[in-house]
This record gives sequence, structure tokens and C-alpha cells, in this order.
Amino acid sequence: MSKKISIIVSVYNEEEVLFEFYRETIKVLLLIDNPYEIIFVNDGSVDGSRGILFKIAKDDENVKVVHFSRNFGHEAAMTAGIDNASGDYLVCMDADLQHPPTLLPEMLRKFESGYDIINMVRTVNKSAGIIKNITSSMFYKVINRLSDIHLVSNASDFFGISKRVADVLRSSYREKTRFLRGYVQNVGFNTVNIEYEARKRYAGESKYSIKKLFRFSMNTIMTFSNLPLKLGIYAGSMAAFLAIVMMIYTIVSFIRVGTPSGYATTICLICFMFSVLFFIVGIIGEYLGLILSEIKDRPIYIVEEKMNFEDKE
Repeated sequence: MSKKISIIVSVYNEEEVLFEFYRETIKVLLLIDNPYEIIFVNDGSVDGSRGILFKIAKDDENVKVVHFSRNFGHEAAMTAGIDNASGDYLVCMDADLQHPPTLLPEMLRKFESGYDIINMVRTVNKSAGIIKNITSSMFYKVINRLSDIHLVSNASDFFGISKRVADVLRSSYREKTRFLRGYVQNVGFNTVNIEYEARKRYAGESKYSIKKLFRFSMNTIMTFSNLPLKLGIYAGSMAAFLAIVMMIYTIVSFIRVGTPSGYATTICLICFMFSVLFFIVGIIGEYLGLILSEIKDRPIYIVEEKMNFEDKE
């Protein structure tokens, strides 16, 4: 019997592209001829996305929709899709058609060859500007340098996982500050990479601003590495070294010229060390914020309504 495929799609204000995404994806799925379901997770859209999803789901019972009570973010939407998927193979992708549905047959072949995780590695991103492409490349270099876990560079939110990997993600990796593609690569199992060229967005604009991407990057680094907390040790060592140098300088100056000068030098050193101190305190505060969000144990997402799911779901 053919294995069932679950396509999980995060939707946030994508009214301009939903029909086209469904048209392209369903064409590919019908050619594959495996049982399928498409799970659209409406992440609190405020445009006409909800109505469009209702029409698509009404005409195709294999299309399922999860509506959030508000916007919880892309990571939460993908998590909800995985939680509600019933397929043997799960594929997460965006609705803007930057992730080509035409690659689904190749992903299916990899699944059937025994792979549990398929990382879709982006080689070219036509929609991103120079700044975003550079910052994306730098992000992976930084996280791989700081973390004990090596992440595949330019791996995207377009990926495939088997049912047993999905089961692990459902029972574990339930942090409130999330980096799903990092969790997927951290699980283990048989993994393969497929390179692809990201298409231009069919319509609309990216929902991630530079500010949001920076915040997301910082949270990810702190989630996967505790090295920033160790900066205090390095800063303390540097301060001790500078103190010894200043002490030697002061003694030598006292012997040679009497009362040593260096008022400006002393002030600069004090300002520098206080800057380092407050920087370290800020890092500790960020980690405490992450810990606090886990202690509060608020839900990753809240579902308002579902369509085309069985009653037990």
C-alpha cells in the first residue's frame, strides 16, 4: 500500500497566492498517485486568507485547515501542522511558492529509499536582497561556530520528515522559543540533502523584517549554545590582564617620574570595562528571558477552529 504524504503549509496573509499554490501542488500530488493531505495552518491572517482556505477545503476533503486564535508565528504554525498530520511522510513548505512543489516526487523517492529527514538546501534565493543573503550565510557560520551541533548551511523551512521523526517532535522539542529546522537536524536518523533554487515569490512580500530576523537569530543562537554565557569568563580574563598591565605601568611610572599620569587612560579603561560588564549582563538577561518563557509554560499555539479533520482530532 502506498504511503500517505502530508503537506504542511504555514499561511499568514497569503490571499494572493493560495489558489495558485493549491493548483500547482495538487497537480504534482495527483501525478505521484499516493494518498495525500494538505494541511494549511492559518496563523492569524487578517486578510482574505481564511475565506479562500474555506473554499479550497470545501471542494477537496483532502485539504485540512487549522485556524489559530491569533498570530503565533511561523514556527508555531509548522509545529501545529506536524502535530495534526496523519501521513507517513511529512513535508513542510511555505505558501509563497518559493519552495517548488515540483520537487515533491524527488523527495518521495528519497523517503522510499529509507531516508527519515530531507534537508532542502537553498542554493539561490531570487527574492532575497543582498543583505538578507549575506546575513543568512553569516547566521549559519555563527551558529555552527558557537554550537556543538552542526547545522546544514542554507537549509530552509522547506524539509521532509518521516512519521517516526514527527513522533519525536510531537513528544519532545516542545520549547516555547523554537527553531524547527534546527530540531529536525538535531534528531538524527538517516538524513539526505537536496539542493534547490528558490523561486521568486508568486505574490506579496516577505513577512520577516531585518529586525525580526535578527531577533530570531539571537533566540536561535541562545537556544542551541551556552557559549555567550561564557563571555564573562573571557572578559574577566581580559580585564585581569589589563589590570596587571596597568599595575606594571603605574609602578614603572612612579619609579621614573614620581606620581604617575594617565587620567584619560584610566577613564577609558573604566568605560570600556563597564561596557563589557553591561553587555554580559544583557546576555544573561536574554537567557533568563528564555528560561522564564519555559517556566510559564504557555501554549505554543491555540487552535480556534479545524476543517476536514475527523471528530477525534
